[in-house]
Amino acid sequence: MSVKYTQDHEWIQTEGDAPSVVGITVHAQDALGDVVFVDLPEVGRSYNAGEVAGVVESVKAAADVYMPVTGEVVEVNEALRGDPSLANTDPLGAGWFFKVRLADPGQLDAMMDATAYDAFSQNA
Repeated sequence: MSVKYTQDHEWIQTEGDAPSVVGITVHAQDALGDVVFVDLPEVGRSYNAGEVAGVVESVKAAADVYMPVTGEVVEVNEALRGDPSLANTDPLGAGWFFKVRLADPGQLDAMMDATAYDAFSQNA
């Protein structure tokens, strides 16, 4: 299992050939505050890396959720739609946003690992 991070504060977890799981980071949810609504992408739709795939709204702000890689959304987290606070209470677990089938796994190589993201987020 591998977890990578984007400069837009999304994480993506890959494990073998299984669809990759995407969510927002602890840093992102801390900056947003209490999440009250999520707009999740359409299952079956393909996105390019960097394209807006959803929106997360909190009591303080709204933020776009960007597709970290090029690929097709194969599942969304319906539990998150029903309870958006999962993005705050468990952003790296039950608060995941969607699963994507990667078009080019090589795109992961350009992303940050946990150590690099921790250093990046301290300055963000």
